Amino acid sequence: MGYIGSHTCVELLDAGHDVIVVDNLSNSLASVASRIEQITRKKLDFINADIRHQTVLQSIFKQHQIEAVMHFAGLKAVGESLEQPLSYYENNVTGSLALFGAMLEAGVKTIVFSSSATVYGEPATVPITEDFPLSATNPYGESKLMIEKILRDLAISDSGWRIALLRYFNPVGAHESGLIGENPLGAPNNLLPLIAQVAEGCRDLLRIYGNDYPTVDGTGVRDYIHVVDLACAHIKALEKLASQQGVVAYNIGTGQGTSVLEILHAFEAACQKPIPYQFVTRRPGDIAQCFADVSLAEHDLAWRAKKGIAEMCVDVWRWQSRGVRS
Repeated sequence: MGYIGSHTCVELLDAGHDVIVVDNLSNSLASVASRIEQITRKKLDFINADIRHQTVLQSIFKQHQIEAVMHFAGLKAVGESLEQPLSYYENNVTGSLALFGAMLEAGVKTIVFSSSATVYGEPATVPITEDFPLSATNPYGESKLMIEKILRDLAISDSGWRIALLRYFNPVGAHESGLIGENPLGAPNNLLPLIAQVAEGCRDLLRIYGNDYPTVDGTGVRDYIHVVDLACAHIKALEKLASQQGVVAYNIGTGQGTSVLEILHAFEAACQKPIPYQFVTRRPGDIAQCFADVSLAEHDLAWRAKKGIAEMCVDVWRWQSRGVRS
């Protein structure tokens, strides 16, 4: 029950769905299930299993009346994927093949897939629309792109498939209860957990990669979306698939870019303390700015991000300062 999946479980349960979670706990904790139940006052089924084991999945589909799948399982760190490409292809792509095979055997052909804006590679312009050319600059992005292609081929082979590809931009935030949030096992790869750890005193300072980009303050600009808004997009996508066959792809972001320094200063306001930082050289492959055109999701799904940067930072700080980590 990772970061995005756990928040989506809350929204699914609140919307009246029965939820079965399959997770090998490689980057999550079993205790998250009880916190989800505490938030929603509803039960979920948790199964400790790995999606790469197709026979296990086949058994799960036989034992439960499953109507649809939301596929979040996968390794997700860009830098790590460059160091361990085989792990990313084996886990993300092989795991997806096993899942899709089990779904096909069970006759379950509705899926919302957790994709990523990394499938756009290095876009020539912003904002990014869904019809931009697709490419990838790292094994993580390539694995997401491969899975998208596999799902498209499935839809071509069988018109019964109903598939939504949600291309996330930069998920941040935490549930307002402070009971669930982003809790990476090991060193964080994302900006907000790093800032939060500096604020809490776990790190001396934040290293900002590059201050000479052609942006508002020289730091990189990204489209940060609150994880609860992102979770709600999954519910809307599931509803859309009830009347939509084939494959649909949607950008899930706010449609606005925010710089690293703007995020940092918003977090300083949330935690009411200064965040020490240091500029260091750019990382290879980083681009100046990346943000979404979300008009298609707004039109087709009747969905729009509601939470702003200030609320994102307040929720992260509440989660971080509560210290719920086990």
